[in-house]
Order: sequence, then C-alpha cells, then structure tokens
Amino acid sequence: MTSETAARPHDGTGSKLRQAITGPLLYLFILGDVLGAGIYALMGTLSQDVGGALWAPLLLALLLALLTAGSYAELVTKYPKAGGAAVFAERAYRTPIVSFLVGFSMLAAGVTSAAGLSLAFAGDYLGTFVDLPPVPTAIVFLALIACLNARGISDSLRSNVVMTVIEVSGLVIVIVVVAVMLGGGGGDVSRIGAFPAEANPALATLSAAIVAYYSFVGFETSANVAEEVREPSRVYPKALFGALATAGVVYVLVGLASSIALPASELSDSTGPLLAVVSASGVPIPDWVFSLIALVAVANGALLTMIMSSRVTYGMAEQRLLPALLARVLPNRKTPWTAIVATTVVAMLLTLVGDVGVLAETVVLLLFVFISTNVAVLVLRRDRVDHEHFRVWTFVPVLGVASCVLLLTQQSGQVWLYAAILLAVGVVLYFVARVTGRRSGRDHEAGVIR
Repeated sequence: MTSETAARPHDGTGSKLRQAITGPLLYLFILGDVLGAGIYALMGTLSQDVGGALWAPLLLALLLALLTAGSYAELVTKYPKAGGAAVFAERAYRTPIVSFLVGFSMLAAGVTSAAGLSLAFAGDYLGTFVDLPPVPTAIVFLALIACLNARGISDSLRSNVVMTVIEVSGLVIVIVVVAVMLGGGGGDVSRIGAFPAEANPALATLSAAIVAYYSFVGFETSANVAEEVREPSRVYPKALFGALATAGVVYVLVGLASSIALPASELSDSTGPLLAVVSASGVPIPDWVFSLIALVAVANGALLTMIMSSRVTYGMAEQRLLPALLARVLPNRKTPWTAIVATTVVAMLLTLVGDVGVLAETVVLLLFVFISTNVAVLVLRRDRVDHEHFRVWTFVPVLGVASCVLLLTQQSGQVWLYAAILLAVGVVLYFVARVTGRRSGRDHEAGVIR
C-alpha cells in the first residue's frame, strides 16, 4: 500500500463543517466504535464453534475487516467529504439511485443500530443502577446524544475519548486478572488450541470468523467525518489501521484469557462470559463494575453512530440526493443541525416499533455498502485528484468483495427478508424525492416567471 500524488498536495475541501478532528481523536473515534458492548457476549458464542481456540476466528475476522478498510483508506483520502460510501458510489457509478441506496443503507443501518443501542442502554445495563421505563428512557437518551452531537464535533469526540478509555479498561481488567490467575498456578493454557472433538478446525474457524467479523464493524463510520478531519490524507490511514490493529490485539488477548480461565462449555453456557471469566480468576472485582463499563460502551456506540448518521444525511443533501434543508449548518458550531434533528427523530420512532434483536439485523446492509466501496476503488482508479492520497494494492478490494459475498451467503432467510424490505423502502423514498423535487423546481421556475 502506498501514497499516490498527482500535482500538488492539498487537503482543503472548502467545507461548511469545522475541521476539528486531529489524528489522535480520529484514532479514538474508530477504536471506540469498534470496541462495542458486543465483545462482552461474543466469547460465549464463538466457543460453541471453536472451543478454546477463540483467538483464531478473531484474527481471521480482523484480516477480513482490513481488506475493506484498505478500500476506505484510499477513497476517504482521495475524496475527504461527508457522506462516505454514498459519495464514493456517486463518483464511481454516476447513477443517482445507486448512490442513494448506498447512502440509504448506511443510514438505515446507522439509525436502527442507534435505536437498538438506546434500548439496550435503557434495559438491563441501566437497570443495575435504577429502574426506569425503557422506551421513554431511550428517547431521552437519544435527545441527550443529539444535543452533544449538535454542540460540536470536538466536544463529541472529547466525550468519546473518555468513554473509549473506560471501554478498553474493562477488557484490560479481563486480561490482567487472568494473568494474575495464571501466575498463581490457575487456569489451563492447553485449552487455547483445543477445538471441539467433532469439529473441522478450518471450517469451524471460518464459521466463527463470520460471527466475529461484526465485532470489527464500526470502522466505516469514520469515512463520514472525513470532511471534519485535519489533513485526512496524512492522518486517516494511520488512525484507521492503528485502531483496527489495536482492537484486534485486545480481542485476541481477551480470547486467550477467556480460554485459559474457563473451559468452552462454561463460556458457551454463560450469558455474561467475561463476567464469568473475572469471577473464575478469584480476583475480587464487583459485578456492577462491568455493568457500568458495558453501559458506557453502549452509550459511546450510540453517540458515534448518530454522528455518522447525521453526516451521511448531510453529505447526501449536499449531493442533492436528499432535500437541501438537511444540509443546513449551525453558524457558530459548524454542525449539521437539521440532519441531526432528522436522524434523531427517526431513531426515536424506531424505539417505539422495534426491539434490539430485530434492529440489530440491519447490520447486513453494511455488507452491500462494503461491496459498493470495494468496487468503487477499482472503478475510480482512473480518476485523478490534485492532492496526495493513500493507494491500496489492487488485489485488496477484489478480496474485499469476495469476503463480503462470503459473509452474505451465511445470512438467514429472515435477515435477507428484512434487508429486502428496507431496500424496497429506500427505492420508494428515492422516487418520491425525485417527484417532489421536480415539482418544487417547476414551482420555483413559475414563481420566477411571474
């Protein structure tokens, strides 16, 4: 992977948004989005397929994620604009409906994910400390997230820094207490290479990697804040690959610690496997500590997802794929306030009609977005820009497409149906927007003539 220069180096975007995101803030943005609350339950699920060899699918999932991340690194540094994958699709395919559907898929996945996270925040995690009705609490939570989002990207990312440190600390606790356990003569290191007796190691690892892949999803949200990054061509690839590598190392160490502390049968039977690991270590860590950490992880995920959703909306409005009203920016704060309000209202409505399980299934839409982005890299190779940008090896996006197709083949019929319904809704919205846009244009022309 290399940098490519055509003419003079220049990162200016002429953006209406404030360029306030530095390299370290971007690194923590991506790391905070990748290290979600899901890891606290993932070890139990993976152990059903691979037994104690939890590190293997996590490492393979990291490699699969890095393929698509390479495509994002090239396109984000080449076109550092809000809107991310929708911008890349518009440039690559020059077909408005394709660009709209790519952006809509990101929006649908993002807003429904935020709604699901808000319900998770208001559920068992918060119930550890206070008993409140879930749906009203989720709506208030989303309103608070919107206020922080509208206040400014700097304030939002400072909050992310604090929450990311807390998220990482929870996983570090798991690693440290098992190291203490191992030092005291406890645990069983031999389990880390033990697959279930009836399993084929290669097939079991692949099957588990498909599940583990979703623990690395989140890096793509960073593409939607590229317009607010200082010197994106220089800092974006470092932040992206650095955050994914950090997450991969942490996940693998947590996998090793989990296998050493408990046999696979106990991990798979537990609804809170990492809590079980800490308890097995004998180190006295109160259970409420992990509830608090998981609560922070969920809140951070919701914040970063809503930042992404609002920037996708803003970027699509700037491309005239959505009403221009959604591209309005607060004069002093330089934040897309109408996009923030619109995406927050939709997320609030979704908390009234969905549950966490159903809302989580929209993640499959990201695979269509990833395929579009990987193909766009190859299509846009002939498009020259006047500033330095990252360039990924050609075989990487090709393998990225193959990995996404592989993941799609493993989805259930119910997930395919849900994704098809959402895409059908997107098609309807696209044509409605086209019709209303033409009418408003004719009305405007008639007013000028009068």
